[in-house]
Amino acid sequence: MSDDDRVTRWLAALEERYLADLTPAEVARALRALSSCYVERRAKLAAGAALDSAGKRAAFALFYAPLHFAVVHEIVRALPGACDGVREIVDVGCGTGSSGAAWAIAADASLTGLDRHPWAVAEANWTYRHLGLRGRASQRDAGRLTLRESRGSAILAAYAANELADESRVLLLSTIDQARERGVRALIVEPISRRTSPWWSDWESAFKAWGGRSEEWRFPSTLADRQRALAKAAGLDPRELIARTLYLPGA
Repeated sequence: MSDDDRVTRWLAALEERYLADLTPAEVARALRALSSCYVERRAKLAAGAALDSAGKRAAFALFYAPLHFAVVHEIVRALPGACDGVREIVDVGCGTGSSGAAWAIAADASLTGLDRHPWAVAEANWTYRHLGLRGRASQRDAGRLTLRESRGSAILAAYAANELADESRVLLLSTIDQARERGVRALIVEPISRRTSPWWSDWESAFKAWGGRSEEWRFPSTLADRQRALAKAAGLDPRELIARTLYLPGA
C-alpha cells in the first residue's frame, strides 16, 4: 500500500470514528471553540481545556490532527537530511500522534509517543495502528523526561512546547541539549505567530549556538475536502500550511 493510500484510509477512518455521533455542523462549532481556546484563552490549555469535551476532541482529531500531519509531512521533506538515518522518533507531547506519524512515514522509523492526556495517548496508538506504523504511545509529562536515545534517534515536539508551563519548557530544552550531545537530532514545530510562543527567541538562540537552524515555512494547502469544509464552516482559512521550526541535525 502506498503512503498516500495509508493516509487516505486513515482520514476515512477518522470520519467514521467521529462523525458517528456528531454532525459536521456540531464538529465545526466545536472547532470554533477549540480555535478560540488556542488563540484567546491560552491560560486554560495547561489544565486540558483543549480536550475537555467530546466535541473539542472530535474537532482536534478531524481537523488539527490532519493539519499537523500535512505540515510536518512537508517540513521533513524540505529539511535537508531530516529523514536520513532516522530509526526512532520520540514524539514529545504527541497529541493524537499525527505529527510524529508524518515524520515516521517519511523516514520509515518507529515511534515512541509521550503525552500527559489519556485520550491523546489512546488516540495516538489508534493513529499508529491505522497508518501501519511501528510504535507505542504512553502517558508521561512532556516537560519531565529522561531520554536515553542515541544516534539514529530524533526528538519531535510539534505544537507542544507552547502549551507547557515555563518550568517544564526549560526542562525540555535541557533534555534536548543533553540528547544532542549523544548525536540525537531534534525538531520543534510551532505556529508562526510569536504571540503563542514568547519563549521562541531564547530557544532559537540556543539551537543556533548548538549548530541548528531556524526557519519559517509556507506550503500550498494539501488538506482533504473534509478538513477544508470544516475549516470553512468554523471561519478558518487554511489556504497555506504555515509553521516555523527549530532543527538540530544530530550526528
